[in-house]
Amino acid sequence: MITNLRGLLLAGAIGLAAAAPAAAQQTFYVAGYGGSFEQTMRKEVIPSFEARHNVRVEYVAGNSTDTLAKLQAQRANQQIDVAFMDDGPMYMAIQLGFCAPISSLPADDIVPAARFPGDRAVGVGIVGTGLMYNTQYFRERGWAPPTSWNDLADSKYRGLIVIPPINNTYGLHTLVMFARMAGGGEANIEPGFKAMKERVNPNVLAYEPSPGKMTELFQSGQAALAVWGTGRVASFAATGFPVDFVYPKEGTVTLLAAICPIAKANATPLAQEFVRAVVQPDLQALLAREYGYGPVNRRAPVDPAAMPMAPVGERAAKLINVDWDVINQNRDAWTRRWNREVER
Repeated sequence: MITNLRGLLLAGAIGLAAAAPAAAQQTFYVAGYGGSFEQTMRKEVIPSFEARHNVRVEYVAGNSTDTLAKLQAQRANQQIDVAFMDDGPMYMAIQLGFCAPISSLPADDIVPAARFPGDRAVGVGIVGTGLMYNTQYFRERGWAPPTSWNDLADSKYRGLIVIPPINNTYGLHTLVMFARMAGGGEANIEPGFKAMKERVNPNVLAYEPSPGKMTELFQSGQAALAVWGTGRVASFAATGFPVDFVYPKEGTVTLLAAICPIAKANATPLAQEFVRAVVQPDLQALLAREYGYGPVNRRAPVDPAAMPMAPVGERAAKLINVDWDVINQNRDAWTRRWNREVER
């Protein structure tokens, strides 16, 4: 299958002529997630793209809010050519005019939930935000696996929990879920802050945004329970470490990993080609296998039985969506409050 993927990327850009051997090599900037996602890009996608188009790809790793901040800082002279971001920051990027329309998107093959307004971005994978736990740690202590978001408030896990901060989508989802469970929600976030401060915070070892640090905290035995995404957990489990993902009974929150070509005066046509390539069936199947994404392309050849954590099949029905219109109007204020009251 990887051979087919390489063949796809080497087959040529839609509407582009082959690069002349003597052409000067340009630099193509991709901003995206770090950790295992970055490794997959560097190993399976970037080399073929570089070879086909005679470009040097610079991968700029960072979480979604970091990438959005870079786009804002470079507004007058954008360096980034394409950007991967979570759905919330991606909606903001579109509203701020950073994303160009995608041309020749295979629209009929893309699930509707993965398409953004005006096709200015497209999903590359569906992730579920839920709970990760160390199965060996739990087994040795005779603990039953977690089943609920409320397990984060159980005092027996004091000092064993890791949650990404609110500038990371996983942390934001946690806040929204606790608000919803207490009768509030996106439009009434107060119950979420109350629960985080009074019930969850005493159990938290760290509010950690780095995927590498998250895995280190588990590998060292300091952490045993965390909020994370299906893709991250599947990649961690693939290393042989004893972790599993839990779809909480109150619901697992949808996180759509997405990509957009950056709008700028000197935009290269390769940005469009790169975006189209990552939603093709073979690459979608690769991301499903290597990273645990639920594919956004209906024609991606995946076996749900071989993807025990990914939101595919019946598991996809357990996903719930948040209201990004409301969240993005309030996110800056929530972040300031989180830093002042929760993560202090």
